[in-house]
Amino acid sequence: MLKPNVLRKKKDFSTIYNKGKSIGERYVVLFFRKNNLTYNRTAFLASKKVGNSVLRNRARRLMKESYREFEKNLDKGYDLIWIARNTISNLKCADVKKSMEAAVKKSGIKRGRTDG
Repeated sequence: MLKPNVLRKKKDFSTIYNKGKSIGERYVVLFFRKNNLTYNRTAFLASKKVGNSVLRNRARRLMKESYREFEKNLDKGYDLIWIARNTISNLKCADVKKSMEAAVKKSGIKRGRTDG
């Protein structure tokens, strides 16, 4: 069974890229757009510029774990695409989380304050 909170369709990605907004941070780029649903849909991407498959998968895992820690503080009803920059290699999870939280803060989709 597919998880409803994961972006999959090419049409959704195209809409977010073309009509959504983007925020760039040191280690990640955030594309976001309202989706009028009661939950957020997310995607985590790492291009070949990040490195080989091991590094790309590690970058996605870092972003997913960081997102999981602060997603409860986000407003609901957004599509979010997180893209790893090539600077994400050899980082700790805390660094990635800090960068992702800064992107969320700039975007204005944060509901409460984060712990930490």
